[in-house]
Amino acid sequence: MDAKELFEILVQEHAEMLTAYLRALVRDEALVDDLFQETMLTAWRRIEDFDRSRPFGPWLRGIARRLAIGEYRRQSRRFFRCSEGVMDALDQLAERVESRPGDVWAEKLEFLERCLNDLPPEYRTVVTLRYHQQQKPAQIADTLQEQLATIKKRLQRARLRLATCMQRKLGIGSRVAAADQGGTS
Repeated sequence: MDAKELFEILVQEHAEMLTAYLRALVRDEALVDDLFQETMLTAWRRIEDFDRSRPFGPWLRGIARRLAIGEYRRQSRRFFRCSEGVMDALDQLAERVESRPGDVWAEKLEFLERCLNDLPPEYRTVVTLRYHQQQKPAQIADTLQEQLATIKKRLQRARLRLATCMQRKLGIGSRVAAADQGGTS
């Protein structure tokens, strides 16, 4: 199999994972798209450097992470959900999730959907407004006519419940919650 065929197969297998990873890092959907495209172009240019004996996902995320950190530093952090420390924790979690034999990314997304559905309604609502509708916590507070501190706490608790649920479903531990102590994005 030549490098181009290999690249096409690997991209198809990892596109959803890369998109989810970038969305976990970046608030702005346009920047997610830009980083995705730039990651793919860089990976394509460097496909000959890829060690076929190693997993493709971490290699691809490594490229995306370096590009995201460059943007993080250039753009005064305003478009990012987390610090570099949380990026490290996300990388470690993604590697553990990815390394589970027999699982496919779609199954993992299905687990996340189940975890979301298991959240109490007040938590599910703030998660939906924050991550699906891209509202900032202050906007959510206005929408729900709640105090900003209440919304931030609900987001924090919802993320913790989601992380715990995913750990249970995937049979893994996570350092993301510890790295994101008190985060409210």
